[in-house]
Amino acid sequence: MQTIEVRDVTKKYGDTVAVNQLTFNVSKGEILGFLGPNGAGKTTTMRIITGFLPPTSGTVHVDGIDVLEEPLEVKERIGYLPQDAPIYREMTVKHYLQFMAEMKDLNAKQIAGEIDRAVEQLELQRVYNRLCGNCSLGYRHRIGLAAALLGDPPILILDEPTSGLDPHQRIEIRDLIRGLAGERTVILSSHVLPEVQQTCERVVIINDGRLVAEDTPSGLAAQLTGYSELKLSVRGEKDAIAQELNTIPGVHDVVAESVDNGTVTFAVHMSPERDIRVDVFNRMAEKSSPIVEMTPLGASLEDIFIRLTTEDPAKEAAEEEDSDE
Repeated sequence: MQTIEVRDVTKKYGDTVAVNQLTFNVSKGEILGFLGPNGAGKTTTMRIITGFLPPTSGTVHVDGIDVLEEPLEVKERIGYLPQDAPIYREMTVKHYLQFMAEMKDLNAKQIAGEIDRAVEQLELQRVYNRLCGNCSLGYRHRIGLAAALLGDPPILILDEPTSGLDPHQRIEIRDLIRGLAGERTVILSSHVLPEVQQTCERVVIINDGRLVAEDTPSGLAAQLTGYSELKLSVRGEKDAIAQELNTIPGVHDVVAESVDNGTVTFAVHMSPERDIRVDVFNRMAEKSSPIVEMTPLGASLEDIFIRLTTEDPAKEAAEEEDSDE
């Protein structure tokens, strides 16, 4: 079931096209990484989904509801944490969450319970009566996320929720977000790409307002290289093991990378559609060649991001030659 459907969305500011014919879906309970370089149109897209901005053309549906036709009903379903969370520093955490609950027009009988639930979930008890401005950056991010969770929305849209945090704080926020998987649908934008790779089941990458890729991180790696890779360390004779591995269906080629005290390490390139690990285990067991290590590898999300959002120098040179002619 698709919770969010973005269809052919374009957003123009005068002659500037911020988002260009963008289409993608987010399934119920999914954590989607939404990536792109600065100025790619990520924040504009998230604002369109939340109803904060109207698209120039195209449609967005949330739980089947058109964002333009019924914006208030859509906003009731979404908890939005913008990159610069509007936290009022002169308020205590208690008063700020009370204020945000009232702004969301929650039932007066619900407010106390909603605040208690958000405070417990984000572990804000220590700073509950402290001024927001006197809280650390990590706690301010937690406060913003707590405000987004008020009203128990089924959808969260988080724009750079860990920006500026130290590694320990990023891990804490990441674990909180991962804990929401299944019960909530999450769109997460972040420049911390290893964090997205660990948190998100699928990623959408945009560049210059256009969709350039949409898949799981491992799927994107396979698309770019044409194969998946398995790092395999085995005790035995190099040539005999390589020959045996090459007979396994789905193996493209086998490259011996090192030999150390009778242990040979191979890079096994395989079809992305087929997981060969069980076959490799069985073949090596038959040949009495103990496996020391077997690890699936692939291009990192950072490698994928750079390749998809950087112009090909050869292509640029060819275009320049054509324009000179």
